[in-house]
Amino acid sequence: MTVGPVSPVVPQPSQRRSESLLGVMLMAGGMFVFSAVDTQAKFLTQTLDPIQIVWSRQLGLLLGVVVLLLIRGTSVLQTQQPILQLTRGGLAAGSALLFIIAVSYVPLADAVAVSFIAPFVVTVLGALVLRERVGIRRWTAVTIGFIGSMIIIRPGMGALHPAVMLVVIAAILFALRQIISRALADTDRTSTTVAYTALVGSFLLSLPLPFVWQWPTSTTELVLLTSIAIMAAGAEILVIKALEVAQAVVIAPVHYSLIIWGTAYGYFVFGQFPDIWTWVGAIIIIASGLYTLQRDAKVGRSKEIPDG
Repeated sequence: MTVGPVSPVVPQPSQRRSESLLGVMLMAGGMFVFSAVDTQAKFLTQTLDPIQIVWSRQLGLLLGVVVLLLIRGTSVLQTQQPILQLTRGGLAAGSALLFIIAVSYVPLADAVAVSFIAPFVVTVLGALVLRERVGIRRWTAVTIGFIGSMIIIRPGMGALHPAVMLVVIAAILFALRQIISRALADTDRTSTTVAYTALVGSFLLSLPLPFVWQWPTSTTELVLLTSIAIMAAGAEILVIKALEVAQAVVIAPVHYSLIIWGTAYGYFVFGQFPDIWTWVGAIIIIASGLYTLQRDAKVGRSKEIPDG
């Protein structure tokens, strides 16, 4: 009997919908947990140094990587681009540290809203660094998103604490991290990138740690530090699994649910609620971001070669 070429297994529409729904649920769970981590971190900044808090946040992921190394061995650390891996780890630690420092002064929802400029920075850097093609519509979306961020920050008006600029820098560092992730995706495994991020970030944060370390003086501090470590690692896993089961363009908009959780946590824990201009700016940024994602999806589909 002659066996012809085997056709690739194409997921049925119902299967794709099921996977997309699972991906959205996992991503939503990850955003909910990340918001809880940020809330606990903001609470702890009242008594502990941000460096110690971010180090604790990295600890859960670091322990997970140690277990991974014990199971798979050092092959997990084999990379074709060590400089980029080390740089990404440093950017991840710097971005998280600046954000936590900022939320010690800035309402959580406001900081989250400003951090939404990251996708637009990725678009700009993608065009300048990776030479990605960006059309006039996406440049327009970037410009509108920038206007939205200015509405929230309102520079020169004293509406927000100057520390909000740390959120802007953190968003830029996060965007640089994403650009490096794109470059690494072609050569390194996801597990390798996660391992380097955990190891490098923990190492860099450990350098100044002895100068700011303070043993928890209450059960609350100890419980929250432990919770941050466990929940941050869990949120990372949820996001990674979401990206494994569903297309990024499907689950990416769920990232904006952070403003919902950030507002809720900020109100119920700290009694803070965004003013009308923060909501206006956030809506503009989110609308521009969703349009950018839609354009990315359309461009991606136009590049696909139909089966013939």
